[in-house]
Amino acid sequence: MAAAFSSHLPALQVVLALLAAPLCVVLRRPGAAWMIATVITWALLAIAMVLLGRVLETGTITYALGSWPAPWGIEYRIDLANAFVLVLVTLIGSVVMPYARASIPAEIEEPRIYLFYCMYLLNLAGLLGIAITGDVFNLFVFLEISSLSSYVMISLSRDRRALVAAYRYLIMGTIGATFYIIGVGMMYQVTGTLNMVDLATLIPNLTDNRTVMVALAFLCVGLSLKLALFPLHLWLPNAYAYAPSAVSAFLASTGTKVAVYALARILFTVFGGSVLIDDFGLQELLVVLAVAAMIGGSAVAIYQSNVKRLLAYSSIAQIGYMILGLSMASVIGMTAGLVHLFNHALMKGGLFMVMGCVFFRLSSVQVEDMEGLAKRMPLTMAAFVAGGFGLIGMPLTAGFISKWHLIQAALEKGWWGAVAVILVSSLLAVIYIWRVVEAAYFKPPPKGAAEISEAPLSMLVPMWVMIGMSYYFGIDATLTLDITTGAAETLLGGIQ
Repeated sequence: MAAAFSSHLPALQVVLALLAAPLCVVLRRPGAAWMIATVITWALLAIAMVLLGRVLETGTITYALGSWPAPWGIEYRIDLANAFVLVLVTLIGSVVMPYARASIPAEIEEPRIYLFYCMYLLNLAGLLGIAITGDVFNLFVFLEISSLSSYVMISLSRDRRALVAAYRYLIMGTIGATFYIIGVGMMYQVTGTLNMVDLATLIPNLTDNRTVMVALAFLCVGLSLKLALFPLHLWLPNAYAYAPSAVSAFLASTGTKVAVYALARILFTVFGGSVLIDDFGLQELLVVLAVAAMIGGSAVAIYQSNVKRLLAYSSIAQIGYMILGLSMASVIGMTAGLVHLFNHALMKGGLFMVMGCVFFRLSSVQVEDMEGLAKRMPLTMAAFVAGGFGLIGMPLTAGFISKWHLIQAALEKGWWGAVAVILVSSLLAVIYIWRVVEAAYFKPPPKGAAEISEAPLSMLVPMWVMIGMSYYFGIDATLTLDITTGAAETLLGGIQ
């Protein structure tokens, strides 16, 4: 019995959240919906960790839905790369849920809170589905599930500007999905299959086929919109700035990260990326876009007065780091990109949680409204400083580990210019982090400022857990580097 149940864990990783989402609508009670979402998320984290352990022990896991073997049926295929992403998504979701208990009622009207938990579970199912599926059309289905639920979660905010942000995201996301599905259709027209294993064996021999190359272009544009790669990032700043803080923390830590994984999977697994990148000039294009994101995102962040918007532009820059690592098409470069994917999720999730705590007490996240805040909310602002050190890349932080390995990868390739860009972007991060630190620590509170206290423990503890993890994996990065190195070798080595 236990063995039979255990064999269905790959399906349960997605199905549990899909089945639980309608329960939140049926019950309509915020407390019950929160309890369901929390229990399911922690159960999914346990399943993800079991699956990662199995992959480390026995290798790639395959699961045929409905016992229909691939390529006729849909296959879930779990290797070290997507097992790593499954753990990341469920880990972030598990920390966000306790935080949401107090944060969500402060930013979403009570009659609509149950909708948030329903959409959250759908989003979680979509993100996990993107990571676990071995079918390119099924990836599109899960991409749309996660996107549609994201639009709703953003729009639920009391701030009316969130509606405009969600609508813009919807338009851009729909364009991205359309590009992706056109690319899938073109691949199917040429190969007659949607299964990634089949495609990985067929497409490397079809690189002189114009339809396949056009399909690749459509897939890259579609996924680049989803991951907010410069210059296709215009939806992201407002979406993160005006969404409820728990939503910003969750989406910033998971949504774009899963899309980066999907792009890597398409490029390196389906299209055999190493040869493709060298032969078709894709490497140069990715490097240019990554550098533009790193410098442009950091530079624009400096001028933001809304700190959530500042962090959103910072995310655009950090996505540039990940794409730079992927573009190197080497094990050390891919490892640096993947480990930064994990580390940035922890740092940025923690920083958006900080802003949620600030908003909970101030009803504002403007820099000028945070003057003198360090004396009134010392634990919260200390967390911001700690998370900011990670974005800058200070030693003992997870951000340092990412940037150190990215610099090593660039030096291995002889890309001295990339090293300079990494250092310049880090210096720009010092400036935008300092703006907030200066206001909170070195300026007096505004005249007549009300006395406030720290946010509830249910918000402070998850916030510090997230920041604490970013330091733990900065001090001892053995586990994350071992897993991401194996994941990089898996992606670069093709289907095993």
